[in-house]
Amino acid sequence: MIRVAIIGAGPAGMATLRYLLDAENALQCEPVEVKLFEADTGVGGTFKARMYEEAELVSSARFTTFSDFRLGEAPDFLSAVQYLKYLEDYCSHFKLWPYMNFSCRVTNLEKQGRSHVLTYVTNDQQENTWTCDAVAVCSGLHVHPNIPHIEGIERVPTVLHSSQFKKREEFGVDKTVLVLGAGETGADVAVLAATSPTKKVVLCHRNGFHLATKTTSLPIDVSRASLFDTMYLSTYLKRSSLLWTYYDYYIRGILWFLWGTPHGWDQWIGEKFYNGAPSEIPPPVETKGREVEVAPWPERIDEDGIVHFKNNGRPEYEYMKDQVIRPDVVVFCTGYEPTIPFLKDKSLGADHADVRGIWKRDDPTMGFIGFLRPNLGTIPTLAEMQAQLWVLNLLAPERMKSREFSRKDEAFYRLAPPESARLKYGVDHESYAYQLALDIGSAPSLTDVLRMGFSKRETSDSWWRLPLVWALGANFNTKFRLLGPWKWNDAMGVMTGELWETIERRQAVFGHIMASILPILIFGPLSLITFIFDPLLTSLFRPMHT
Repeated sequence: MIRVAIIGAGPAGMATLRYLLDAENALQCEPVEVKLFEADTGVGGTFKARMYEEAELVSSARFTTFSDFRLGEAPDFLSAVQYLKYLEDYCSHFKLWPYMNFSCRVTNLEKQGRSHVLTYVTNDQQENTWTCDAVAVCSGLHVHPNIPHIEGIERVPTVLHSSQFKKREEFGVDKTVLVLGAGETGADVAVLAATSPTKKVVLCHRNGFHLATKTTSLPIDVSRASLFDTMYLSTYLKRSSLLWTYYDYYIRGILWFLWGTPHGWDQWIGEKFYNGAPSEIPPPVETKGREVEVAPWPERIDEDGIVHFKNNGRPEYEYMKDQVIRPDVVVFCTGYEPTIPFLKDKSLGADHADVRGIWKRDDPTMGFIGFLRPNLGTIPTLAEMQAQLWVLNLLAPERMKSREFSRKDEAFYRLAPPESARLKYGVDHESYAYQLALDIGSAPSLTDVLRMGFSKRETSDSWWRLPLVWALGANFNTKFRLLGPWKWNDAMGVMTGELWETIERRQAVFGHIMASILPILIFGPLSLITFIFDPLLTSLFRPMHT
């Protein structure tokens, strides 16, 4: 019997536990003894420990939920409270609770020979060890706050990281609030401050930002067709930048058509201002007339507690440079450091996981699940597929069609951040999910879905929807449960029912035509041509996207 430890009870750890427990039945492999260790008192990870009032997920419910535990009727975007309840229900449904050890903080993980020795401390400060054959590190990216240095920050009365912030009342009354960081969390915190009895709210950014409403006809993360975008794409196109270029111009064209600038929706980088003022953000929620002022990043805070902003050459600097901003509260919405403090040997860390970013080629017994960040997509569902691949490779490698895991495939799914970027572990959700499905052997072909659908024609009136959702739908995890080692019998019903709605709801021009039909008409013939001449093209041209 193989012994496996899981560190972390967030979505990644829960999914890994679920597939380890199902492996004996699904993979016909030896039994597994598994223990999950979690420092907190319950499941959820960052959704339990680091959420704030009115927090809402930025990825849609259809994408964020796991492949075989669906919500059915649900809002497009779940609140953090709703999602935490979903995760707890997932544990109950798959009977995961008995294998979870809460209030067990892992302090050290080391390799001793062919085994892994895990040291953990319980609430009563007792130190314990557990020796196992394999370990899944699922502690996540959002644990240790990233707090950049700002000269004079100690002169501000209240300084918080977003991980510490919980409720509006923490802003106080008639206070000036400075929010540092203009990502999703920064925007949320700024709106909470603007809807509180504060005096002034200022949102600071480093080098621009992009905000867009989530309340469109269909969430953008489920709007992309996969045929000739990921499926049936030639090797040359996978390793080129043609698709990336198309979608770049596609998005810029939509933005220009709708808002008169290719840079975004009323965004400062496009110098398109709201109501003529460079200091107002169009409120994404009702703010009762309150404004969120935008400013460059702070350079320093002087002896009088006044902020001096960096001159970024932009209109917001000209607008803010003569204003006296003396913050009473500063909230750092600056993300987290991707550190694993219990892993003392850094050569074993996630940065060295060279097989799909999950494990080291020379040691498949240590997996890092949930450590890659997608663009438009979600970490939990990618973590589910990472768990499927890692467990399959660990327990039943003979069930895999190929174990080559070529590094050349990374051009297909890896994002290429600028040198100055702090985060360098990004992937394209659609491309990465499909690559994992190919590795697992669960990516259905056109003949597969036609055969499956046709076989159900006597019992299902909607069987014909399956090939359409397969071709025009996004790469939902459920699509990759139709066949393969983790086949789920109800996958087709979800595809032709719940996920069919994502096709029905698309707008005609910007949904069906621009995001589905046109890319298929362009990249279908290109894939055929480059497939025929692929050996010649590969030898003549270096990959353009690295």
